[in-house]
Amino acid sequence: MTNNSLPSPAPSFDLSGKIALITGASRGIGEAFALTYAAAGAQVVIASRKLEGLQTVVDKIQDMGGNVLAVPVHTGDVESVQGLVQQAIDAFGGVDIVVNNAATNPHFGPILAADNSHWDKILDVNVKGYFHVIKGCVESMKARGGGKVINLASVAGRQPQAGMGIYCVSKAAVIMLTEVLAGELAADNIQVNAIAPGFIKTKFSSAIWANPEINEKVIEKIPQKRIALPSELTGIALYLASDASSFTTGSTFTVDGGQLVSTEL
Repeated sequence: MTNNSLPSPAPSFDLSGKIALITGASRGIGEAFALTYAAAGAQVVIASRKLEGLQTVVDKIQDMGGNVLAVPVHTGDVESVQGLVQQAIDAFGGVDIVVNNAATNPHFGPILAADNSHWDKILDVNVKGYFHVIKGCVESMKARGGGKVINLASVAGRQPQAGMGIYCVSKAAVIMLTEVLAGELAADNIQVNAIAPGFIKTKFSSAIWANPEINEKVIEKIPQKRIALPSELTGIALYLASDASSFTTGSTFTVDGGQLVSTEL
């Protein structure tokens, strides 16, 4: 005889009634997360540098029957970020889920050859931009009883990558920012976690996978011997945005096909 009053052992990944704000959402990982959250019932605010770049994602979400707002933003600019958050609150009444995905990397080469302008741009977008988005949303999250913050870090924040020194430093900073804020916001029922992707096939990484020689060298170091698609990150993204992760905070989840544990020389 079944007792229907017992709670279900299955975790809930339902995001109905939640508002999710995602930066860097015009393509790749950000787009995949936006579509996943919309399919799970969330109202979605998607942001990117150029409004026209978001239209395809808007169309896909609306075709699904979802509710979406597209906002142009430069995450390296505090006023632009403040405007993004205010538009999200004005449109949907608040923010429950933040995904910091926007990133930049204008320098490739030895770190000592980088200009100050490279440092400024990468840290302004990849680190300070994340901080300002979170800071702008925290009061709304508190008022709504809690929230979720998901920062996109990288395996580059855990292991140096050739020619990407400043980017590596910025992603290491994202991991520490995640841990610091997780501790500071835990009492407010706000969980802060990070995802550290490995080699994902996006436009951002096209300089690697579009070059057969470089692509082969990278894949040699991945135990699964392949690169991933953005959709392969959406499972962990949905977990971290949902009530299923209510006791998970301050963690960085590596999704890299085994790259960081590889024994390849």
